[in-house]
Amino acid sequence: MNKVYHRIEKIAGSVITIRASGVKNGELAEVTSRHGVSLANVIRLEDDMVSLQVFTGTRGIGTDSKVRFLGRPMQTAFSDALMGRIFNGIGDPRDKGPAFQDNMIEIGGPSVNPAKRIIPRNMVRTGIPMIDVFNTLVESQKLPIFSVAGEPYNNVLARIALQAEVDVIILGGMGLKYDDYLFFRDTLEENGALSRSVMFVHTAADPTVECLMVPDVSLAVAEQFALQDKRVLVLLTDMTNFADAMKEIAITMEQIPSNRGYPGDLYSQLASRYEKAVDFEGSGSITILAVTTMPGDDVTHPVPDNTGYITEGQFYLRNGRIEPFGSLSRLKQQVNGKTRDDHRQIMNTMIQLYANYKETLEKQSMGFRMSDWDGKLLRYGERFEKELMALAVNIPLEEALDLCWSILNDCFEPAETGIPTKLIDQFWPKKKADAPRAESARSGDGEGDETKEEEKIEEKVADSKKEKAP
Repeated sequence: MNKVYHRIEKIAGSVITIRASGVKNGELAEVTSRHGVSLANVIRLEDDMVSLQVFTGTRGIGTDSKVRFLGRPMQTAFSDALMGRIFNGIGDPRDKGPAFQDNMIEIGGPSVNPAKRIIPRNMVRTGIPMIDVFNTLVESQKLPIFSVAGEPYNNVLARIALQAEVDVIILGGMGLKYDDYLFFRDTLEENGALSRSVMFVHTAADPTVECLMVPDVSLAVAEQFALQDKRVLVLLTDMTNFADAMKEIAITMEQIPSNRGYPGDLYSQLASRYEKAVDFEGSGSITILAVTTMPGDDVTHPVPDNTGYITEGQFYLRNGRIEPFGSLSRLKQQVNGKTRDDHRQIMNTMIQLYANYKETLEKQSMGFRMSDWDGKLLRYGERFEKELMALAVNIPLEEALDLCWSILNDCFEPAETGIPTKLIDQFWPKKKADAPRAESARSGDGEGDETKEEEKIEEKVADSKKEKAP
């Protein structure tokens, strides 16, 4: 029988402090007050002083409330029946469905042993050209989407959830507005993707402590699915809210703040979550795509700054589209040479020409005279932004590559692109003028017969006129 403690030394925010012995960091406890029983998690040990986060907050908890340690860390249920379900940050049903109590698994465990990992080698297709063509997402990769408030990053995640070629989607929402939660739920349900998804959602109205649990619960469930040979994509939004929840708890506990008030272990806390991305040898994989909003569009803010050291690249979402400059997938070279022979060359050529287009825009804005080459770049840049960068574009990789060739064909001559002749001969579209000529060559006999018939008629008319003449 676990010992019950009847005295709470301190209550601050959602954190309570008691004197106890034989307790482990991360251990779960039950706090019984006049409002009922609440779960709490040990977050700090200092001699015999034990600090716990109360998941539902400390409202109604007095210094005489009872605390009983359960001797185990936080757990959540796992089964295939989780598919299509929606839960809160601690795994309780949010969709009014039945709760699960069987097959409990621990959350927040260590990352996978590197010896059990394999080199990433498979592409995750999303249907978004700016990802599939230019910054390919790879299985077991961990990538953030750097953005600012107001950008449609949740729309991007919803599209990826609908279109990504994976087996399981796990969506972890932290500090979501209720409208955003309903948007995710309705979008996945209306498009038939909820049946392969599991959602763990913490809204802005829920207790702050639950926000900290969302990544751990999501990744623990993802790991179990991956061990069942499933390709799992974990979508997290927004990791800045997760870091802010950490800061709030740290301030409550009177920890010495680091950069901009965040706790000194911010990097370690973020890394322990992102490093759960893995491709198991002989089994499934976990890929992580997480939104990180940048206050004031400042990439040197502690959250995106630390994130950049952990992850394998980033996507920049600005002005409603994924920017080609700054966005980077460091693992794309592992897969984009295996998709199609022209993939890597098209990627490099299109970005180089778009960079030239940006320089031409600067020349135009300063009033410089535009050359014929500048005119071609302007036409190219407009089509590139409209047909490839717009988030509304939804086409498979092969169609996107063909579209790239079509844009190049309409704007430039083959020699102007710098693409090797071998690829030009194989993939460059035929000129539009070639089509009528080819069609004419195919139907030349018929057209010749019609012409000869017309000439015979004209000759007969001329002969009849001669006969009638005096």
